[in-house]
Amino acid sequence: MALGIVVIGVGVLLGEFVLVKWYPRHQADVADAAQKLLPYQNQELGIDMQVAAGIYGKVENVAGGVRIYRPKMFGNGPSLTIISQANPDGAAAFSAQLLAEWEAAGANQNIPRYSFEKTQINGRDAALVWQFKDVAMLVTAHIISPDRIIQADCTPGVEDENTYMQACDETLRSIKLAGPSTPPPAELTPTTGATPPQRIQ
Repeated sequence: MALGIVVIGVGVLLGEFVLVKWYPRHQADVADAAQKLLPYQNQELGIDMQVAAGIYGKVENVAGGVRIYRPKMFGNGPSLTIISQANPDGAAAFSAQLLAEWEAAGANQNIPRYSFEKTQINGRDAALVWQFKDVAMLVTAHIISPDRIIQADCTPGVEDENTYMQACDETLRSIKLAGPSTPPPAELTPTTGATPPQRIQ
């Protein structure tokens, strides 16, 4: 009986060590390894970027772009799909109408966990959209330059959502589009000879 008590006690101590000491440290190491950024360049798509190591596995061509993914034995693993198309209008920014459609899509279509952000990514006009789709979160980056328009979809698949959504975010925000820099928005200047407003007494 005494031996049994000792064995149980050792088991409890080991379990406590695993839960309190080892497992959190292991999770942090896994997250750090998954989020380490590795360089990736594709001249055909006109992109230069950093891809999180937890996503960077196999690379295959798809229609209009490329898919980078880490295979899993069961279920879908993390993946990144980048599609590039020509920008026929040569616009340096997305239209207000298109941005409004993206922003309202979550409410209009009842999409779970939908979120929208208007932003810039490495000097280019961009928008980020988060949504729950096909049993996993999906974040999409839309980036535009006068030469091309990029859509990049990234998902953690069946992996830990917090770790791999951060990996997706850092990956997407690293995308640099080839081509001349986008000019800054034109500033409004007063019309020459205009009468300044009168101060109200």
